Amino acid sequence: MENLSTNEQQHKKIHWKLVGRLTKGSMGYLVLGALFLLLAIIAAYIVPIVTSFTVDYVLGSKESNLPEFVMSVINGWGGRDFLRSHLYICAIALVVFTAINGVATYFRRSCIAHASEGVAMTARNALYSHLQSVPYDYHKHVSTGDLVQRCTSDVDTVRRFISMQLLEMVRTVVMVAVAAAIMFSIDTRMSLISMALLPLLFIVSFVYFKGVKKQFTLSDEAEGKLSATLQENLTGVRVVRAFGQQRDEVDKFDACNKDFRDKTYHLCKMLAIYWGGSDAMGYCQIALSLFAGIALAVKGEITLGELMIFTTYTGMLTWPVRQLGRILADLGKASVSLGRIDEILSAPVEEEPGAALKPEIHGKVQFKHVCFGYDKYDDVLSDISFEANPGETIAILGSTGSGKTSLVQLLQRLYVCTAGEIDIDGVNINDIEHGHLRRNIGIVLQEPFLYSRTIMDNIRITNNSLSNDDVYEAARVACVHDVIESFENGYDTVVGERGVTLSGGQKQRVAIARMLMQKAPILIFDDSMSAVDTETDASIRAALKHRRESTTTFIISHRITTLCEADKILVLEHGKLVQQGTHEQLINEDGLYQRIARIQNALEEELKQEGGKADE
Repeated sequence: MENLSTNEQQHKKIHWKLVGRLTKGSMGYLVLGALFLLLAIIAAYIVPIVTSFTVDYVLGSKESNLPEFVMSVINGWGGRDFLRSHLYICAIALVVFTAINGVATYFRRSCIAHASEGVAMTARNALYSHLQSVPYDYHKHVSTGDLVQRCTSDVDTVRRFISMQLLEMVRTVVMVAVAAAIMFSIDTRMSLISMALLPLLFIVSFVYFKGVKKQFTLSDEAEGKLSATLQENLTGVRVVRAFGQQRDEVDKFDACNKDFRDKTYHLCKMLAIYWGGSDAMGYCQIALSLFAGIALAVKGEITLGELMIFTTYTGMLTWPVRQLGRILADLGKASVSLGRIDEILSAPVEEEPGAALKPEIHGKVQFKHVCFGYDKYDDVLSDISFEANPGETIAILGSTGSGKTSLVQLLQRLYVCTAGEIDIDGVNINDIEHGHLRRNIGIVLQEPFLYSRTIMDNIRITNNSLSNDDVYEAARVACVHDVIESFENGYDTVVGERGVTLSGGQKQRVAIARMLMQKAPILIFDDSMSAVDTETDASIRAALKHRRESTTTFIISHRITTLCEADKILVLEHGKLVQQGTHEQLINEDGLYQRIARIQNALEEELKQEGGKADE
């Protein structure tokens, strides 16, 4: 229990630090908003006092209970007789203070709007920037949808609280304090009567909104489920069409939609009951104050003007008090959202493990007894040692889960090896600044990601400073230039979300062209030509070899025709380097490479024979 309490206290401290960080640039607007709020409250409370003063002092014969410095000014003008003959002065005073209230309210809301939007912008920028800086492994263990929810919905929850509720808390407390001070200075009995139901209204509000918070959560979760269903369906629309599942998807969406409707409708009914009931309670309080005030006024125990003050103040207090429960409930929701935001911002960023050097990279790579595991109980790679010289092509072969992708990810330092050392041109990669390292190592994944932009934008995204001719040259090397030119809009063709308008092979070749724009001395092809035919594969490799003979190239592939031209072939099995050498060496050596080569050769012979029979 002590540990839990300590963690909770630390969590609260983190929240306050986060609040300070997010409001740092908007604190001026918050302070100005608070000042305008106080001005509006003062002006609002003065209006009933002016009305009471006019009725009791100017039009009646009662003595004024205004402060002496105010009465000295009035008496200097001529006192009661002067105001009676210039009654419009009282009317002007009412208009002026009402106008001050309106203007102050406008500037208060304007300032708080600036502050809330500023906080939201700061939070979004901080979250986005932080997510760009966390380690690669972080994104493999979190849900993208959850991150989007935290960066949008949770930020908006905090923004709404600041915009609508933050100063309302101050406003409610100040209004109750000021009203109580004024009313008790006039008549204690009438003050107690006028505020008799307000504590009960506050308790009902707080308890109700604490209970209805659960229904708010259910409605939010139902909306999130509805949005997720819609997003999933739109993203996988081709799969839905391919398997003819439109009706099932419509039914699924309809079920989520009904669930959201029912829970939101139930929430609306609960809110309607509360607002109707609290309105009735508020009107009862006003009626009680009015009836008691009339009775006391008839007896002469309070004046008509004082009666007007009590009834007006009672009406002014009813709304803020009944709203306070919701403010506290929203405070709880905002606190939860702040905690979810803080979980992202508290995630450790990717740090430089070494000296952050920026050496000139030529492409000599050395793996020295490298071991790696995602956790300490599971080694994905074990005792990997090999060397690659500038201009060499290193092919990597292995079964699924043998550690091929992990090996090249270690080279980019997306993960750090748990033992051993990786050197590039004699420098430990842990001592190379990670941005410099990755700018000098280009990579194409098996399933490349393309942005919903034009083909031109997708290719040149790694280096916007290069010309269109450079883009065309990279596309030619990737054997995709002619394909792009055949499109109606050429390089201005928008590829759609995730490149859905392109085939798998076209996406891979566009991704290859994009990598070539990087002009890196080390290139990695992570099974990135699996969707292109053998002839295109050979053409791309030939063009690459002709274009950059000093480039060190790593190719992960299962095609023997792709692997056989490599200067060195690495064969991985169960995370260990079981074979390495040229095609001629490995084809004559018992092992995985020889078995795969025989299987692929047999399949090719079978296909040729079937093709010959078909021609006959």
